[in-house]
Amino acid sequence: MERLYNTHMHNPQVPETLEGWSVLHHMYRVNWTKLRALSQSVRAEIAAEAAQEFSSPGEAIGHNSLVHLLGHKADLMVTYFRHNFEELSKAQLRFSQVRLQEYLEMTTSYVSIVELGMYEMTAKIHQQLAARSLQPGSPEFDRAFDEEMKQQRERVIGRLLPEFPRRRYVCFYPMNKKRGETKNWYMEPFNDRSEMMLEHGIVGRNYAGKVTQIISGSIGFDDWEWGVDLFADDPLVFKKLIYEMRFDKASAIYAEFGPFYIGLQFSASNLPQLIEGQTPSL
Repeated sequence: MERLYNTHMHNPQVPETLEGWSVLHHMYRVNWTKLRALSQSVRAEIAAEAAQEFSSPGEAIGHNSLVHLLGHKADLMVTYFRHNFEELSKAQLRFSQVRLQEYLEMTTSYVSIVELGMYEMTAKIHQQLAARSLQPGSPEFDRAFDEEMKQQRERVIGRLLPEFPRRRYVCFYPMNKKRGETKNWYMEPFNDRSEMMLEHGIVGRNYAGKVTQIISGSIGFDDWEWGVDLFADDPLVFKKLIYEMRFDKASAIYAEFGPFYIGLQFSASNLPQLIEGQTPSL
């Protein structure tokens, strides 16, 4: 999968990003009344068809995740990882054809691309190229910059194209950095933003092994700027991690959070359990 890097003049104030999977979240509310009106055998057929659809990404390369959501916002969250938006379109249309759709109401969705921010590396590459007397904006600078970013992408490819972690509990939420009249993240100097993100990252690393985090960028794609997926074996970790992060400067002053979705990840083969009103297992 090729990604473009030379899409701007490599502004030293703009941190570069590396991109991976294209991501689509769908949240559904189940019409339990209509489902209960069906015979058990018909429900089993409907569930089996949908389970088969989710068990693999079909001809495409990618992954699917199913989560039984807690609370009133939705009952089911389906997340797709694909190589591009064309493949996301196919996945969305394929699932729209299964019979289970007659008993689902989509409450919201989210479109994004797995993203790795490169604050520290952006500054380092600019310094290295300046030491080689390359001028920003020149063809030589752009070629050298793109080559460096290509090497960085190869180094972290596993973080850009991950599988869904096989962990029971999942938390998803969108977020922004403030762009208000008094506090505007994007008007802060690059070095200040870089230091704040370093502090933010240190908090996250303290939870290494306890939680797996997948960040996806959605600027230009959806109503928020990033989507955050967290996976853990104990849901209490989400509360601890997010609470602690709110005390670092990047979050305390500049972060805005959207709605939170929390639930239990389960295997596609166990979708019939959910349809029968049982907690599906992983």
